[in-house]
Amino acid sequence: MFWYLVHTKPKQELCALQNLQQQGFQCYLPVILRERLVRGALTTRDEPLFPRYLFIRLGQGESARSWSPIRSTRGVSRLVVFGTEPAKVDDSLIAVLQANEQSLRDLPAQLFNQGERVRIVDGAFASLDGIYQMAEGERRVMVLIELLSKSITVRVAPASLRKIK
Repeated sequence: MFWYLVHTKPKQELCALQNLQQQGFQCYLPVILRERLVRGALTTRDEPLFPRYLFIRLGQGESARSWSPIRSTRGVSRLVVFGTEPAKVDDSLIAVLQANEQSLRDLPAQLFNQGERVRIVDGAFASLDGIYQMAEGERRVMVLIELLSKSITVRVAPASLRKIK
């Protein structure tokens, strides 16, 4: 038995995972807790670590199950292949991902990081650049801006910010 890579349809990783598991396939979808803006509030939610991909464990040879149902499974786009050979994934990589998954879930990936340059896009301070300081609850964040040659901290909605590249 080896691990292989399944390419899913956009935002269909969970659908593909559930449908493959219902067919009796052993699958693994590593997830990460990530901060997102939902209706103007910062929330955390599980998201796939590798969007549009999941891992599946399959056997080879005459005694192995047929792989053909995988292609027609709801949510699945295709099995990843290089040339004509399905892409094998080393067992050690899966073991490392599974071992580190809990630590990835303990620290959510932040939408904005402290010290990051941001631009305020609406409100009284629209078009001003600043430095992200910290979240203040779900609906406000603190940003350090330069105003009249002074650095001041303003509180704005997280939806009002954009990262500066």
